[in-house]
This record gives sequence, C-alpha cells and structure tokens, in this order.
Amino acid sequence: MTPYSSARRDTTTVQRQQGAGQQAHALPVFPRFPEGSRGQNRKTEEISPAFQTSQTCRPTSSLQKERHHGILLTMDSYDAPELTPRQDASSRLKDFFIGATPLQKRLESVRKQTSFIPTPPRRKIPQGSQLQEDVDPQKFAVLLHKQWTLYSLTPLYKFSYTDFKEYSKLLTAFIAAEKKKGLAVEVGDDFNIKVIFSTLMGVKGTERDPEAFLVQILSKSQLPSEHKEGKVLWTGWFCCVFGDSLLETVSEDFTCLPLFLANGAETNTAIIGTWFQKTFDCYFRPLAISSFNLSWMAAMWTACKMDHYMATTEFLWSVPCSPHSLDISYAIHPEDAKALWDNVHKTPGEVTQEEVDLFMDCLYSHFHRHFKIHLSATRLVRVSTSVASAHTDGKIKILCPKYLIGVLAYLTELAVFQIE
Repeated sequence: MTPYSSARRDTTTVQRQQGAGQQAHALPVFPRFPEGSRGQNRKTEEISPAFQTSQTCRPTSSLQKERHHGILLTMDSYDAPELTPRQDASSRLKDFFIGATPLQKRLESVRKQTSFIPTPPRRKIPQGSQLQEDVDPQKFAVLLHKQWTLYSLTPLYKFSYTDFKEYSKLLTAFIAAEKKKGLAVEVGDDFNIKVIFSTLMGVKGTERDPEAFLVQILSKSQLPSEHKEGKVLWTGWFCCVFGDSLLETVSEDFTCLPLFLANGAETNTAIIGTWFQKTFDCYFRPLAISSFNLSWMAAMWTACKMDHYMATTEFLWSVPCSPHSLDISYAIHPEDAKALWDNVHKTPGEVTQEEVDLFMDCLYSHFHRHFKIHLSATRLVRVSTSVASAHTDGKIKILCPKYLIGVLAYLTELAVFQIE
C-alpha cells in the first residue's frame, strides 16, 4: 500500500510471553450495590484466576528486515479471564424490570413504543461545537488526559439542577455513613470529605440536550487555618450529547443523561452509584465497547483534521489461543494512517460503514503481507489516536479538546443503544 511505503525507521520487535505460576489481578467489574437497590437482581460477572510468567523470544531475521515500513509490532501473551456467559439483550431487559416500581414500568412502556434502531450505516466526522465555547477552561481541563470508566445510565427521576447544594450535603453524609460501615451520621456534620456538584456548561450537542454536570469528592484540610480545597479523591460526570432518540421517549419528570464517566476508586463509584439509584430511581450499567465500535472510532478519529499530532496511531488485537492469550500491538505513524484514510474516504464530511470496513481491511492486508498474520481472525481490543484512546472494557481517555463533543456524541449513542 502506498501510504506505508515511506522510509520511516521505527523499531520493529516481536516479544512473546507464556507460562503459568503467577496469579494476576482480576479485571474490575462494576461494584455490587447493597440489598434494596434497583439493580439487586442483576448478576455481576465472575472472573476466574489468571496466571502468567514471561519468556522472551528474539525477533527473526525476516522481521528485522521490515524496520523501514513505519510500524511497530509487539506480541505479548497474557491469561484471558474466563467470564460467565452474558445474557442476551431481551433477558437482560427482563431482569432489569423485575420488581420495578410504577415509575420504572411507565418508562419501560414508553420505550416499547420506540423501534430498536440498528447501527446507522454512516456518521458525521466529529467536528468542533459552538456550544463548547461556553465551557469553563478550568473544568474543561478536568475532562482531558484522564482515563474514564464508562457506564450507561437510565433517566433520573425528579432531578433538579437548582438543588445541587442540597445534593452535596446529602451525598457527603451518605459517603461518610458508608465509610463508617453504617454508623449513624447527621446531615451537616463536619466530615473530612466534601462533595461538590457543578454544571459543565457547553458539554452538549444541541440546546435541547440537558446540561452536563460534574461530581467531585475532595478531601478537606485538617488544619483550621487552611481554607483551600483539598485533593480530588474521585471525579464523575454525567452528560448527553445529541441524545434526541432517548429524549423523545420520556416525560418531563425525567432528566436524560445516559452517559456517565468515572475516574477514581471503584469503592467510591459504588457508593455514589448506590446513592443516585436510591435518590433518582435510576440504574447504572458498565458500558463496554465492541470491536465493531472500536473500528468505527479508529476511522472517525483518523479522519479528524489535526493541527499537530500528539500520539501514534495504535491498535491492539487479542489472539484467542488456549490456554494463554496473545496480544498484537500495531503502531502506525499518524500521518501514514491519515494518508490511508484519505485514499479510502469518498463521502465528504461523513464516514460510511463501507469506508470503515475498507480502512480496516487495508490494515489487515498490509500487516499480513509483511508478517503473515491474519488480524481478521483476532479481536480488536484497543484503539489509540491523537483524538482519544478507547479499550473494549469500557475505558476511554480524551486527548484533543477540539473533538471532545464529537467523541462524547458517539459514546452517548452507544449508551442510549444499551439502555434501549
């Protein structure tokens, strides 16, 4: 392929690790909520122990000859956790509404009137938003260059932006009580933490979208003379960007913010999730990203025009082999990736399914020609670009402020699709 025939001299290495003996950490799952919460009938995934040791193999001479093709290849094996089989979509929806309250049943009846919309065959290339200009630069910086864990969230019942101060007091007391393992506390007591609710003006796609808001847990200084805010212990934010398909299905009593992003300890995420579920009759669910959607992200983010590139375009594939899994990391210079996209892209301002497939097929073909490996037989698990990086386990890091709204629009679409 022409875009990859440049004389860039990036290091090409092949590493392989395999064996058994050392126990690895289990992958995180969304924390269990206490009895009485809305999600108590749902099963969390159980992960079997994983084991690994390492052994390195030197690259063959044939691979050493491919240094000039501008790619970086690494192959790392690890033990893939064995997850319990997922329930199908209809079963999950049925379990979701077991023991539902009248309000929940009302929302479900409205959803049943809406058709189940498949993935559209084309999407717009992410662009900057005029509404984004209203974002506070200080708050805007909080959203970038952090790894966020994604969740979908059903609409909040009787949520009010004017009650943020009251929510802060209630949630602070709730967290303190949970930390003290159920000991009685009073709202308004002086705790060593502080919860802050604040709006994120401009983090929306249209004027119709509800305002995004930020929740932070801060540690309070133990010295009376110090009045400055302490260290941020946990951050989460709720948003809806171009969420028209969900907004049209609910009444005015509900606030639709289907996308929730969290950064911090999972224990805090569990506590805050419990409080929101009990207070606003909503339900959180981890938002994984399929390989299919990662391919769309790779194409859309590669299509974005950048003033300067901040990161290498990188793909990570997982090879389904037993008893140990193998990872293949494929790094491409971002200008080469953009050149490839420009060759396959034919629809101005839009990305089509055909273009996404062709873009990925070109990568597969180029890789097989030089390394004799069929990537089409593997599973794409991570995509990294100068715009953002995303992992199939529901982790994302947004790097480019210009395309923040475009990234959130696609994530909102995935969250709404999961809720429906």
